Amino acid sequence: MTILFDGIAYGMLLFLISVGLSVTLGLMNFVNLAHGAFAMVGGYVCVVLLNSYGVPFLATLPVAVVVPALVGMVLERTLYRRLYAASDLDQVLFSLGLVFMAVAGAHYFFGAQQQPLHLPAFLQGQIHLPGLDVGVYRLFLIGVGLVVAFGLQWSVVKTAFGARLRAAVDNQRVARGMGIDVGRVFSLTFALGSALAGLGGALGVEMLGLDPEFPVKYLVYFLIVVSVGGSGNILGSLYAAILLGVADVVGKYYIPQIGAFIIYAVMVATLIFRPHGLFGRAHK
Repeated sequence: MTILFDGIAYGMLLFLISVGLSVTLGLMNFVNLAHGAFAMVGGYVCVVLLNSYGVPFLATLPVAVVVPALVGMVLERTLYRRLYAASDLDQVLFSLGLVFMAVAGAHYFFGAQQQPLHLPAFLQGQIHLPGLDVGVYRLFLIGVGLVVAFGLQWSVVKTAFGARLRAAVDNQRVARGMGIDVGRVFSLTFALGSALAGLGGALGVEMLGLDPEFPVKYLVYFLIVVSVGGSGNILGSLYAAILLGVADVVGKYYIPQIGAFIIYAVMVATLIFRPHGLFGRAHK
């Protein structure tokens, strides 16, 4: 039960980091492989504020959300929007270039070492239940992940902004004809995806570590979550992340020799039988 709980917590962390990619890739149809770089920005904002300025951990999280959002909005307005109509290959090459630039920048400013993170006392330790040891921080991650998942799903499906976003993605010309500011909608959506990446990056430092190679090291994991859950499907990404997190933790615990292979085997098996993911592409 403890291993299962840890797998769920790890899956929830994967969801928190990758759900922003589900927004930009699934809802905006942009292949943004630089998503992990925005998560890294959030992680570095968190550790710098915490370690250099003594800001409490929870107080660093809003800043770790806002800074990547602002960076994402600036890059969207100056660079990304020029490639919305480009081919997938152009988008991939462009975003990969940003990844390597981000890695080089992190090396220059922070060095190659892992960044330390000391959680506050109330997020440390375990809660001991019959047959189950619950890590407090892992329980915190699960709670945050559920709030983000259902809040984001509601905002995309039930709000006027979500309706404008779906209309802008479906047909930009018609959306503009109906008075929708497509450029503004895309900027805000990209900022939202970057903000979610920053939140996941800050929360993931304790479990995943943080160094300049972070965007490359976990890129495949983010893509797996989105592809298995269904492109643009928020709750699908949640369920896929939990499934993959449990499979990864259980595999590494019981079969350490091939444990890291389990998550890829789950992805391959899923996409063979469900090419559009477990829950398919989100309906516009």
